[in-house]
Amino acid sequence: MTTPRPYVVVIGAPGAGKTRVGKRIARLLKVPFVDTDRRIVLRHGPIAQVFSGRGEEHFRKIERIEVARALRESAVVSLGGGAVLDPDTQADLTDLPVALMTVSAEAVASRIGDKRPLLREGGVAAWETLVAARRETYERLATRTWDSSERPIDTIAQEIADWVRSLPDQSTRGMQP
Repeated sequence: MTTPRPYVVVIGAPGAGKTRVGKRIARLLKVPFVDTDRRIVLRHGPIAQVFSGRGEEHFRKIERIEVARALRESAVVSLGGGAVLDPDTQADLTDLPVALMTVSAEAVASRIGDKRPLLREGGVAAWETLVAARRETYERLATRTWDSSERPIDTIAQEIADWVRSLPDQSTRGMQP
């Protein structure tokens, strides 16, 4: 028996639409959806409170635990924007299908809010700095990339689901057409 693994892992910057598109992909494939940020909130409370109360280092440790758990599940998995910074997570993603969601600064302006601890102070300018610092990592880990700036999330989700279905080892994994 093979070890469970994600059908696809969705990565990208805050506000790129990872959760929204991930839920739709899972629905199209008729498989579970796992959002690692949601799991962190359920187990540890709001991310902003974890950041302010315990600091980013503590948050990254619990994030790594949730990511490691999620990457052992047969599901569509959406990672928090900074989860890919962890070297162990990068190694775990090496042989998995990884969909990178990108978005322009103009499009993200209406999407980011004050719930995102690393962006609270600087808004879109802080977002641009954050994305620039992570861009190389995102691109290196991605198998394929989709931009959510102007295209409908449903269209992107359908394209990703079709791509996942076309992958060589996916036909025997219990996905529904």
